[in-house]
Amino acid sequence: MAKRKVKRLKKISASSSGRASAETKEKSTSVKLSPKDKKTMSSLVGLANGVAKTAKVGRVPNVDIPSRSLSNVKFNKSQKIVEMGSGKNRRELFNLSQAKSFMQTILVGSGCKKLIEQGKTTSIRGLYYLLKHTIAGTKEHTFDDQGDCDPIIEDVEVTLDSLREELHLYASNRGNMMGDLTLIDNGVELNCSRVGRNGYSIPSIVEPDIVKFVKHNAKFILHVEKDTVFSRFVEDEFWKKHKCILTHGSGQPPRGVRRLLNRMHKEFKLPIYCLLDNDPWGYYIYSVIKQGSINLAYESQRMAIPNARFMGLRSKDFERCGLSDSVKIKLSDTDKKRAKQIANYPWFENKKPWQKEIDIMLQNDFKLEVEALISLDISYVTEQYVPSRLQDRDFLD
Repeated sequence: MAKRKVKRLKKISASSSGRASAETKEKSTSVKLSPKDKKTMSSLVGLANGVAKTAKVGRVPNVDIPSRSLSNVKFNKSQKIVEMGSGKNRRELFNLSQAKSFMQTILVGSGCKKLIEQGKTTSIRGLYYLLKHTIAGTKEHTFDDQGDCDPIIEDVEVTLDSLREELHLYASNRGNMMGDLTLIDNGVELNCSRVGRNGYSIPSIVEPDIVKFVKHNAKFILHVEKDTVFSRFVEDEFWKKHKCILTHGSGQPPRGVRRLLNRMHKEFKLPIYCLLDNDPWGYYIYSVIKQGSINLAYESQRMAIPNARFMGLRSKDFERCGLSDSVKIKLSDTDKKRAKQIANYPWFENKKPWQKEIDIMLQNDFKLEVEALISLDISYVTEQYVPSRLQDRDFLD
């Protein structure tokens, strides 16, 4: 039994190294690397050399991956953001429970190195297909599905201290922006209020060398949770009447949207208000925008916005706005569990207004979506709800 397991591990190792060896034999287009690409390439080569050096001295090949678990995340009270601790997890080739993830880590690093050498980029979905194959002599695949590959990409990012875009990877666009903001996107100048009824499609890579801000005419930024709510604000020309920039992230905002919000807040010195649902998931989205994501704590410096404010629905809005029982959505057991988890986050536990808000929602035993305001009037949210909240400065920190 033990012999079969060792043999299987050797096949996995051979598959990884063989694939990498075959790739180096392929003809690749010679491109001039930018200083940023050279730095990333050096990190990738350093990772591989470290593994090879360990093997040469007779030790088990391994990779140390910074831990992205909750136990290795801390809340920086002075900066008010989530940060990653110093804990690491070791992956070893000849450890039965770690061999495959070790191989996958090396394989992703090899794939990213090839992309940089060729001067090409691909989506994270594209990298998954680029690297997926059946391990020689087995019926196992390098990756079973996309969910198998994505965490490994994040592991490589944090191990190398490199951004996803520096590895020549990007995600699909998810999120839009509307408002009087002129920018240059990959060399093309455009105004976000004149690019169609859905506004500017926010790309996954929005670093200054790709997206450059030219000028704006806005007093604040309003981020809404869903595209349906965003469409209402766009159609009612809220951005024009109130001189603001509108964004949405189709629920949990992707990195591109969060990074763009971070940049606009810092570079324009504009306040950011978040119009989100009155439920645990709306609270969590706000937490991610404001303090950063636990899973991506290593990105908090680039993405977190400690000064963001919650302007979403509140539990008291049910009576304050005169909503009917028909818009109530009963809390599920999962909702209740999630709400209690959020209440215990270090960045929420000492905030009495938030503790009160969560307690009332749990006592009410129902949640509310922003779309519930449509039951009062199709444009109630744009013409009455948000304007009054802005005027009264009625929001949660």
